[in-house]
Amino acid sequence: MKILIAPDSFKGALSAFDAAAAIAKGIKDVDPEAEIIKIPLADGGEGTVESLTAATGGTLIPVKVKDPLLRDITASFGILGDRNTAVIEISAASGLALLTEAEHNPLLTSTYGTGQLIKAALDSGCKNIIIGLGGSATNDGGLGMLSALGAKFYTDNGHDSSIGGQGLINLAAIDLSGLDKRIASVHFIAACDVKNPLTGPEGSTYIFGPQKGADKSMLDLLDKNMARYAKMAETLTGIKVDEMPGAGAAGGLGAAAFAFLGAEMQSGIELVMHTVQLEKQLAGVDLVFTGEGRIDAQTSFGKALWGLAGLAQKYGIPVIALTGSIGTGIEVLYKNGFTGIFAIADRPMTLEQSMLQSSSLLESAARRIFLLLDSLYKRL
Repeated sequence: MKILIAPDSFKGALSAFDAAAAIAKGIKDVDPEAEIIKIPLADGGEGTVESLTAATGGTLIPVKVKDPLLRDITASFGILGDRNTAVIEISAASGLALLTEAEHNPLLTSTYGTGQLIKAALDSGCKNIIIGLGGSATNDGGLGMLSALGAKFYTDNGHDSSIGGQGLINLAAIDLSGLDKRIASVHFIAACDVKNPLTGPEGSTYIFGPQKGADKSMLDLLDKNMARYAKMAETLTGIKVDEMPGAGAAGGLGAAAFAFLGAEMQSGIELVMHTVQLEKQLAGVDLVFTGEGRIDAQTSFGKALWGLAGLAQKYGIPVIALTGSIGTGIEVLYKNGFTGIFAIADRPMTLEQSMLQSSSLLESAARRIFLLLDSLYKRL
């Protein structure tokens, strides 16, 4: 039997690579002769750099940057196998996972470190730069990123206004004269897994702000000033970004990438599937195993598993999904190629216990399910 294993990451617990390895071990315990292809997936968020770099024979480049609270850390970007394309994920330098829960505060968190990664990619000579927009801790409209690339943001009294969401509130003037001139000769792609606009009830602030630490009063203030920032950006660039699908990705960094870097907006999973040649890898496959930390109705909103299942359905290949948690609204997934969706827990346990044991639980679940499938397959 030929099996494709293509999971996304189990956020906070397992990388997509580790998840694929655990599933493969469970299957091999049942059938040591099974032909297995492992293709870790991502959708623009955590794991995008690792997935694309590995798939193309590229290289990871470590860089000293600032985290969301402007502390020194080391983050990496990838140079793909063509040696001309860099891939960056905002989660590496500006991600929510870099903070403790007590540190979540979109008024203070900045995308400055992401700008430093982009600058390092420019320094490497790459003429194509992919920016994965998932998993941010920020809601600064990309002010930090642009500041690291040479743009200036000022308050009424001429002070710096580039730090965090607070910078949007105090913003009075934008100066692009110092923006890195190399940007104009580079093709940027913003890879996102959401289609949210910049502002309004479905925008970056109201939809994603709460998970980044914003309360109701903060949400209203940030959204109001994000809208004002969008008008300032339109005045400078002539580009209306407020209602553009994907502009709200990464706390508005999608809008900044589009308006100020000239980025092309693309679906993260479609870009990843194309780069790893996923459709080609499905040739002759009998069964697909996939998975991620939580599967619910939001999985259908352009997530990695949604794209994979739709492609597998095209070729009539069954898809088994393993997850730490099953939410509501999964009925729509069964109509888009998912054959079975299974939680990996084998007994009552807390979320913390599940995350600590995720590798062994994933391996065990894959073993149990494949034992049944292999038995049925051999009877056909």
